[in-house]
Amino acid sequence: MIKTKIKCNDGVALPEYATPLSAGVDLSVNTDMIINSYQIVKVPTGIVIEAPPGYFIQIVARSSLCIKKGLMLANSVGIIDGDYCGPDDEISLLLYNFTPNVVAINKGERLAQAILIRYEQALWIETKKPIKNESRGGFGSTLGMGLEIVRY
Repeated sequence: MIKTKIKCNDGVALPEYATPLSAGVDLSVNTDMIINSYQIVKVPTGIVIEAPPGYFIQIVARSSLCIKKGLMLANSVGIIDGDYCGPDDEISLLLYNFTPNVVAINKGERLAQAILIRYEQALWIETKKPIKNESRGGFGSTLGMGLEIVRY
């Protein structure tokens, strides 16, 4: 395990791995809130994490978020860089209520996960020539997936 600094606001529990093989820790919200239908809200978690050099934190929805709450992360996936760890850099969840119903969330409710991921920055080398002589296609072209692409 790699040591990673985390600051939790008063009353916020330190996130824990639920099982020995869990990839991420559950993130809880730090406030009670009502989310109106088709509304996006920024919900604080009460934590700041400093990812070690060469790592970032990926924020993803818990698998039950859609089914149990009718919510999804508005940005699908969040990336918390190692330098996003100042005094005002609390991790928040952008939650989207995609239902016609009002949804209540409660302080301490686990709605997302944080995963520590190793990365390497690329040295981008621009070229004016084609990178390959043939194009592969895309959007279902591999192995004749049979996906129909509709063009507008």
